[in-house]
Amino acid sequence: MDRELAETGHLQALLSQLGAALDNYLNFTHPDALQSGVDWKRQLDRPLPERGEGIEAVNRALIDTLVAHASAIPNPGFSGYITTGGVTASTLALTAASVSSPQRYMLTAFNFVEELSLEWLSQMLGIGHLKGVYSSGGSVANLVALGGARQQAFEGIGIDPASEGMTGRGGQRPACLYASDQCHHTIQRAAGVLGLGRRSVRIIPSDGSGRMRVEALERALAEDRAEGRLPVAIVANAGTTNTGAIDPLRAMGELARAQGVWFHVDGAYGLPGILDPRKSVLYDGLELADSVIVDPHKWLGASVGVAATFVRDRDILMRAFTQEPADYLEGSMQRDEPERFDHSLDSFGIPYFDFGVELSAPCRGVVVWSMIREIGVEGFRQRIVRHNDMALELAEIARAHPQLELLLEPTLSICCFRFVDERIDDLNAFNQMLLRQLVRENRFMPTSTRVGEALAIRPCYIGARHAPEQVAGLVDEVVRLGNLLLQAGDSG
Repeated sequence: MDRELAETGHLQALLSQLGAALDNYLNFTHPDALQSGVDWKRQLDRPLPERGEGIEAVNRALIDTLVAHASAIPNPGFSGYITTGGVTASTLALTAASVSSPQRYMLTAFNFVEELSLEWLSQMLGIGHLKGVYSSGGSVANLVALGGARQQAFEGIGIDPASEGMTGRGGQRPACLYASDQCHHTIQRAAGVLGLGRRSVRIIPSDGSGRMRVEALERALAEDRAEGRLPVAIVANAGTTNTGAIDPLRAMGELARAQGVWFHVDGAYGLPGILDPRKSVLYDGLELADSVIVDPHKWLGASVGVAATFVRDRDILMRAFTQEPADYLEGSMQRDEPERFDHSLDSFGIPYFDFGVELSAPCRGVVVWSMIREIGVEGFRQRIVRHNDMALELAEIARAHPQLELLLEPTLSICCFRFVDERIDDLNAFNQMLLRQLVRENRFMPTSTRVGEALAIRPCYIGARHAPEQVAGLVDEVVRLGNLLLQAGDSG
């Protein structure tokens, strides 16, 4: 019989080589992947290999070609979107789990910290009354939460939507979700996937600060009930993607409770902001939520692929997402007698596979456990305060600078501003051009959004590598490039 060709050990030597290359990458002295002058696409674009080259060649290609031409996202100068590079504790935890506990199930230490980390996370973020389940990101986390909302709403009219579909004796009843015009587009996608339809999401206008208008929400609920529509969920933002705005949680939660409607809070980005004592009042009413999501792979510093959904009662998630029996699973475990467990394979442990859409799933809890254990709540609080301070400092500079305009007061760690000058005819086009030039210089890399009709330069400070001196550096470069573009226009 032929021997296995894949390497299944020798991790110390191989990871040592890769680790050295990653440490060198984290110096951020290399050019961008598209500015290196190396034709790495040609190096990688080979025919399907019939015979392999061995693990040493693979490791060398990882180091010399892939890591050497990798993403700009972990760079301290990158402040775009709401994403960042993971911290070292996350990398170590993921590596350890991928080798020694490739699934989140069974009665192992990794399985134990899956639940323990969810408890720690909920306690740290002010939602200790809720129980959680991990998933891959905010898209799935919102889907899981709204799946619970759909289950509760339709059970209330005598229909089990997960088991029977959303039709009753009178046919399918139209349903609605309610979210502001600042909600993340994953809410509409979740509605589509859940069979409610993307158009079932009623978009409620927000005020000048990006917060939902509760009086408009109340009118929409009354209109829909009068027309026979079934309210499924009210979705609040705890930190919008565009500007970081936080909806009036208490007013929305009290309305949801009075109407008997599921109250969901999307805190994928902004929920950790509750750790800043100056901002905690903005989260008043969070305890009214039936579900809350947060992405540890954003502000908390996990590697991408770690999100969490928290709900009041995981039993409703089990009714919404439970699997039908499978021959290869049923009978494989000693399910009902925990006092007789003698081996880690005697039980799956907590049935996370019945609380969401994933069966196979990595151990994500160990990432959160590792990060919290490394720096504690105090360390996260310091980071959140530092980043919020950076946004406030940038706002103060923009407010005072004759060639900058602050477009919205920061709520959390996002600041929206733009370059202005009386000689500019089209401010949006000018700032778009300025932003592209700024990014291509590879030192400060924010992205943009719109505040009303104005295109904004929008840094979002969430990375562990984001430091206060980056604020002045970004301002200096924006002003320098803005004036260079003005001069070029004058000379043209």
